[in-house]
Amino acid sequence: MALRFFNTYSRELEEFEPRDPAARTIGIYTCGPTVYSHAHIGNFRAYIFEDLLQRHLELRGYKAHRVMNITDVDDKTIRGAREAKVPLARFTEQFKQAFFEDVETLRIKRADEFPAATDQRYTDRMIEMIGALIARGLAYQADDKSVYFRINKFPNYGKLAHFDLSQLQSTGRVKHDEYDKEHIGDFALWKAWDEEDGDVKWDSPWGPGRPGWHIECSAMATALLGDQIDIHCGGVDNIFPHHEAEIAQSEGVTGKKFVRYWLHCAHLLVDGQKMAKSLGNFYTVPDVLAKGYTGRELRYALLRVHYRVPLNFTWEGMHEARESLGRIDEWLTRLREIAQEENVQRSTSNAQSPIEKSDFENSLDDDLNISAALGFLFESIRETNRAMDENKLDAASAKAWLDWWKRINTVLDLEADVEIMIPTEVAQLAKERENARREKNWERSDELRDQISALGWEVRDTKDRPKLTRRGAE
Repeated sequence: MALRFFNTYSRELEEFEPRDPAARTIGIYTCGPTVYSHAHIGNFRAYIFEDLLQRHLELRGYKAHRVMNITDVDDKTIRGAREAKVPLARFTEQFKQAFFEDVETLRIKRADEFPAATDQRYTDRMIEMIGALIARGLAYQADDKSVYFRINKFPNYGKLAHFDLSQLQSTGRVKHDEYDKEHIGDFALWKAWDEEDGDVKWDSPWGPGRPGWHIECSAMATALLGDQIDIHCGGVDNIFPHHEAEIAQSEGVTGKKFVRYWLHCAHLLVDGQKMAKSLGNFYTVPDVLAKGYTGRELRYALLRVHYRVPLNFTWEGMHEARESLGRIDEWLTRLREIAQEENVQRSTSNAQSPIEKSDFENSLDDDLNISAALGFLFESIRETNRAMDENKLDAASAKAWLDWWKRINTVLDLEADVEIMIPTEVAQLAKERENARREKNWERSDELRDQISALGWEVRDTKDRPKLTRRGAE
């Protein structure tokens, strides 16, 4: 199957054709965090989708050159620093560090570059682009000394969000970073300094001030990836006005099509509601870890639903993620045991070789359909477990499945870091229970199971021997 993605710009599934097919390097720009607070798990749903995109492209033989920006100067960061009464750089640094710690916890591959908006080389690029837009008649300095983009001079404005600009009533100029289609207007490229900005300002041909949020991404993307890039990602909330403005600014300067494929991730809901601090359902990665879950389990929970489908986060869903990973862990343990039994005679294998199957990768070729890909994985686990139960999977077949897992895990990155250590007390109780079962002392066996459960472990009887697993968090 040809690799294809749903392009937000066309609202159609399109076969993926890179700008330079011969080079095999794909330029990807992903909107990163605005570091005015801790990123929440809704943000990380988008970052994990982008991680899946990069990993699958690499599985298919491409090399990704991915850039993720850090927005460390905008209305929110300046307001936060002012309220905390600390310099902007000190205020944002704590949240930058927290972001990178969360990235590590969730096993998200690091981008090749993390440009920060306050880096002088990028502010210079922003000023250069604004000057070019003014020279082309696409921008102007208003009487408030700020510089604005003339949206009525850019015919394609509104094409990404799919609304007709003529049907929307303009309210004039919009100086703040965020607005919606009901308050459309010329947006700020350069914001003239005022007292609320404190010492946050740069010199420019239009006087002291700071860049608008939208021009920051245009400058960083084109500086690092060139005038045209293959893929631009973000959450659906970025489509308008942010990405719409990026297109207008970038194409207004270069005269070239800015992005070939726009991919956007749907919202994360919490218990069916939009995540919000006011509702008390706003969770960060450390919040989830504090409930007893791991980064691997949260990664699975945020990964398992197709990126264009809203994902409902629940604690029951986290428990299901733990159980699903437990199934994978147990399957791998069984395969490894059989793979080491080179000379054991077994019946003819009735589990189809993974070499004959490509459903997992084909599913991801179809607009990163991770739900279908995981469905195939667990179907394969059921099939091979059945063969192992019937003593019909030989060492060579087990090794083939382990090799297949190693390949697809370069995309999933879900394997346990280390073998789980079973506490001595739990192991002893399990041994006593096994003796009780051999003696057919079922009452004693049940008592020992309850004691094991009280210690946070679950014992499950299998054909080979009892298996111990940690119970899910409450």
